[in-house]
Amino acid sequence: LKHGRLSMLATMGYITPTLVGTWPAYLSPSNGLKFSDVPNGLGALSKVPLAGWAQVLIYCAFVEVSGIQNRPSDAPGDLGWKVLTSDDPEAKTKKLSAEIANGRLAMMAIIGMFFQDGLTGSAWGDWANYTESPLRAFENELGVQEPVGFWDPLGLAADGDSATFMRRRETEIKHGRVCMLATMGYITPELTGKFPGMLSPSQGLTFDSIPNGLGAISKVPGLGWGQIVLYCAAVEAAGANNRGEAPGDFGWKLITSDDPAVKNKKLAAEIANGRLAMMAIIGMFFQDGLTGSAWGDWATYTASPLRAFENELGVQAPVGFWDPLGLTKDGDVESFKRRRATELKHGRVSMIACMGYIVPEFFHWSGKLSPSKNLDFADIPNGLSAISKVPAAGVLQWFVFCGLIEKGLFVHDDSRGPGDFANGGVLGVPNGSTLPAGEGRNRKLNAEIANGRLAMMAIIGMFFQKESDRCDN
Repeated sequence: LKHGRLSMLATMGYITPTLVGTWPAYLSPSNGLKFSDVPNGLGALSKVPLAGWAQVLIYCAFVEVSGIQNRPSDAPGDLGWKVLTSDDPEAKTKKLSAEIANGRLAMMAIIGMFFQDGLTGSAWGDWANYTESPLRAFENELGVQEPVGFWDPLGLAADGDSATFMRRRETEIKHGRVCMLATMGYITPELTGKFPGMLSPSQGLTFDSIPNGLGAISKVPGLGWGQIVLYCAAVEAAGANNRGEAPGDFGWKLITSDDPAVKNKKLAAEIANGRLAMMAIIGMFFQDGLTGSAWGDWATYTASPLRAFENELGVQAPVGFWDPLGLTKDGDVESFKRRRATELKHGRVSMIACMGYIVPEFFHWSGKLSPSKNLDFADIPNGLSAISKVPAAGVLQWFVFCGLIEKGLFVHDDSRGPGDFANGGVLGVPNGSTLPAGEGRNRKLNAEIANGRLAMMAIIGMFFQKESDRCDN
């Protein structure tokens, strides 16, 4: 409350002089200092005389001591000044809540004003005033484009070092140009076909026998790679001997114009297209590595370990086979079955638990839960609180019953599917009828998995909500 009230006053102290002006006359006649000579905001710190700061501190101390001596109650922030009060308790609470909310807002606002004032000399933060920013050195460079403007989230240009910036810009342009060529190298053979004739007559290797993309790396002969490396070195050396002043200027004036505005537009487009190509070629590499094609047809990715499970029960729209932690990436079928059995068991228990929360809200058994302790079923609260109310013998009965079900009736069988028990019929009825194989059975089993997943989330929410309500009460 104290910080909020101070921040509201401080925020008004920033705003009011801007709107209504400063006091007329002198702040310090002995120093010939008028109120209008004192700037608004942080700049005032160095202008107010020492005697003025002493008065400010004495006034603050007086207000603090006066508040301590006039506390009518133990309520936080109640110092006897009843400007925010009402005879109506609801209206009073509303006003006090508004004070807290406004104080929180003011704390954020005043910090923002300090920050803007420190950077620009104005609480209103006119960027044009922040002439000392090192980013000013680069905000008008090529590549500063909408919608992000000068984007440097890692602060690499924060030191304003022009030489370092130019080196990075040249690296960016080179990578962009190489990636544009590489991207075209992926696309062109798909559209126009490959050169006729022999790539390596000595090895009987034709151009059309070289696959497109990453597969070509292992097909091109060693001598061919030597020619590629020599060509790149010749281009690099030729560029070093024909450098202009601008990054990436090697005297090859394909992208140029006599109009400076048009030239800048073309050069900015080159940078933007290079950035796009760097993203594109990485995507093509990734798709090619996974599927054997830069166009990434998932149907061709037959080697994926996920293929082992993508047609299993539980693979449902809209996410399909969803394994964000990569638990099944090793393709281990036994581990998958164990996890699926665990998921089914947890889901079934959670569905029963959810019903166990809901049904007692509408119905309780009549009679005694424990005649020896004179404990009725109606005496047992709903939810987690029941754990401490049920006698130990009752909890023991639960464990014995669960053990009998686990080890006596629904016994795991490796020859059957996860969650499928020889003695279990429809809805878990022991030795009941079962569903015939087919689409209808799969649909219902999928529904069981989906409902179990929902119930696992629901029961955790019920635990949390119930305990939160109990703590509040």
